[in-house]
Amino acid sequence: MTSFRTNPQSIRGSIAPLMTPFTADGAVDHESLANLVNWQLANGTHGLSIGGSTGEPAAQSNAERLAAIETVIAAGAGRVPVVAGTGSAKLDETIELTAAARDAGIDASLIITPYYARPTQEALYVWYKTIAAEFPDLPILAYNVPVRTAVDIAPETIARLYRDVDNFVGVKETTKDFEHFSRVIQLCGRDLIVWSGIELLCLPLLALGGTGFLSATANIAPAAHARMYELWQAGDIEGAREIHYGLHPLVDLLFVETNPAPGKWVLEQRGLIRSGHVRPPLITPTEAGLTKIRALLEQGADYLTPVGEFGLGDSSIGAQRP
Repeated sequence: MTSFRTNPQSIRGSIAPLMTPFTADGAVDHESLANLVNWQLANGTHGLSIGGSTGEPAAQSNAERLAAIETVIAAGAGRVPVVAGTGSAKLDETIELTAAARDAGIDASLIITPYYARPTQEALYVWYKTIAAEFPDLPILAYNVPVRTAVDIAPETIARLYRDVDNFVGVKETTKDFEHFSRVIQLCGRDLIVWSGIELLCLPLLALGGTGFLSATANIAPAAHARMYELWQAGDIEGAREIHYGLHPLVDLLFVETNPAPGKWVLEQRGLIRSGHVRPPLITPTEAGLTKIRALLEQGADYLTPVGEFGLGDSSIGAQRP
């Protein structure tokens, strides 16, 4: 059992929610994924997450998701904690993947609220309590992302789970309702792990007592995200704020079209992955989208993290900006 697993409070800071690279033919590209892990860790990322929305889990089988988790664990080699998204809309699939990921060595499991079914708050309580009971030695966190799941786990439900379930330790909040963050922490106390999944709320959440963040923008700007957290922790609020505002164009870039397609295009152009392929129903950015992406990339260029030694081949952007 890892030290991070036994001390989940140590999983804090900028935790990169990795994109899952695919080959041009659509297979999971494990070489590119391992390259991303090593690039992230060379640039100060405090933790790694795989299997969240940015990683396209709904377009992969459980076997593919597990193989990606294993690649991240192997490449990370225990240097930072690994948090895996192991949830789905089906309980049996969620338990199967969570068990396999636990055995592979993850430090915590991030379980998305069941999508499409729109369960009640009581049903969500039963869902998480049932899963947590299967894995008493594994920290379990809820992944609340109502824009994708059509259900919002209420602060009161989080508090009930935190009170009743020993290994339910926190929540990734991907909601723009900032009052929601505040009420969760007020009801549960500062020991609850609360991560922001909304890019422009990463820094504000720290002021409320949040533990860190999983920002999709860390896929292209890991050094800036790690530095923003470290400056906040050191009391340099103005320095952290400067990075927050400097990242705005890169945040906007990632959502010109559906995430992760724009970000994957950037990673391919910079030579960090071999292909920007996204699986259906997503598509690679349109020409109109690419016009906006290029303009935003230029605006936010100073906050892109250098490719350095991690380029996998020729890259137009990477050649211009190291």
